[in-house]
Amino acid sequence: MARPTNQEQRYKNTGRKLFDGKEEDMVRSKLEEAYMLDATMGEACLLAGISLSALKRYLNNNEDFRTRLEALRNNPTLKARKTVVDNLDKPDMALKYLERKAKEEFSTKQEMDVTSKGEQIVAFNYTIPEKS
Repeated sequence: MARPTNQEQRYKNTGRKLFDGKEEDMVRSKLEEAYMLDATMGEACLLAGISLSALKRYLNNNEDFRTRLEALRNNPTLKARKTVVDNLDKPDMALKYLERKAKEEFSTKQEMDVTSKGEQIVAFNYTIPEKS
């Protein structure tokens, strides 16, 4: 067995380790956990214990993981949507849902159209939605 040269020994452990030597699987898991909470990149890095530049480097080289993190950010929205739908048996929740989804029929919004010519008001239309 040949003895390593000085040059081989000198460059053997040079350069910064990925994620500062932390386990890649552990870091990925922490990042996924943070993104499921719709955390920012900075917050995700804080939770995973890595630098922002390390995350950016990693995402530039791992497009599939970047796509996964972007998808995970929708988790809170989906969870909230599921909660709303699961609670539609409650009248107040059902009405709020209809006010937003069936606006023409259930909206409480009042509309006002004003047409002007210069500084003069030419037409004024005020609409109050009818209640059934």
